[in-house]
Amino acid sequence: MRPSVYLDCNATMPVRPQVAVAVAEALAHPGNPSSVHRFGRLARRRTEDARERVAALVGAHPANVVFTSGGTEANNLAVRGCGRRRVLVSAVEHDSILGAHAAPEIIPVDADGVVDLEALAALLGDEGDDTLVSVMLANNETGVIQPVAAVAELTRSRGALLHCDAVQAAGKISVDLAALGADMLSLSAHKLGGAQGAGALVLADEALELVPLLRGGGQEKYRRAGTENVPGIVGFGVAAAIAADELGRTAGLSVWRDRLERRAREIAPASTIFGAARARLPNTSCLTLPGVASDVQVMSLDLAGVAVSAGSACSSGKVAPSHVLRAMGATAEQAGSAIRVSLGWGSEEGDVDRFLDAWAALARRTGRAGSAAASAA
Repeated sequence: MRPSVYLDCNATMPVRPQVAVAVAEALAHPGNPSSVHRFGRLARRRTEDARERVAALVGAHPANVVFTSGGTEANNLAVRGCGRRRVLVSAVEHDSILGAHAAPEIIPVDADGVVDLEALAALLGDEGDDTLVSVMLANNETGVIQPVAAVAELTRSRGALLHCDAVQAAGKISVDLAALGADMLSLSAHKLGGAQGAGALVLADEALELVPLLRGGGQEKYRRAGTENVPGIVGFGVAAAIAADELGRTAGLSVWRDRLERRAREIAPASTIFGAARARLPNTSCLTLPGVASDVQVMSLDLAGVAVSAGSACSSGKVAPSHVLRAMGATAEQAGSAIRVSLGWGSEEGDVDRFLDAWAALARRTGRAGSAAASAA
């Protein structure tokens, strides 16, 4: 039996071997970073070394990195802790942004999932002193990259704050906080080869005040109470450093992604590739097999030894039509037949072939294959 192929790296990137070693070493050493004895000081040093590496990944100052339990907490800290009453979010944001405020105002997107700047300007109005805008850098389902720098120009001119969820982008494309112009940036370790359970909210200005979600301790400069997850944070730092060094290799994944999409169109000519006309993450493809439900595709591919997903993996295993695709104008049938293929640092070219073989077989079984694919049966 051939080993399974993992093509769901946007859900969780496989842990890098170097990270596993670093986490194990950190677990072997006791010490609370808040303790003043030698063990505590060593734990603090490991934490601060990781803080420097995470900051370097996005061109930030280490003192402005607030460690959290992951991207969801970082997003909630930004939205709920910034003190702004009014919150504007794009229609394609992650659920952890959409659900972080009781009544967010939605910024529409175009058919490719790119935020409508004119609509944002109209929503902002002339004054934004009490407003937070949250626009992600790259979409977790389609990989489409947003014009965050242009969004920042608008928000800055109105006095609004800008938060950017960069969880999917970091480690896949170059991310520079100053160039983006965002006031806050969210990151997650397990999206770039670290361990689950560690993330960060990165601030552009240390003077930006945050109301902590968790209280009862002075950790993270009183921005996030609770003993730091030292092993997870150490692994986060290692993963961030490796991801920064391998950005060139990651960019090369677009060659395999494009080949996958060309062949997919040959297999099922009626297939839709979402966001294909726009700049996207090099590792991500969101495509449909018309007439075959997403969950059927995911399960069939799993039986063939290929792991993909149907949109976001943050809904307790539920497969439901994507709000991202619906916001882009996709029909219910299109959204209900879409899957996401996402490559990672451990992917090989043969993984794409395994996916295509299994997907083509499914297309033939369901009568959805084009004439060329059907004749190959």
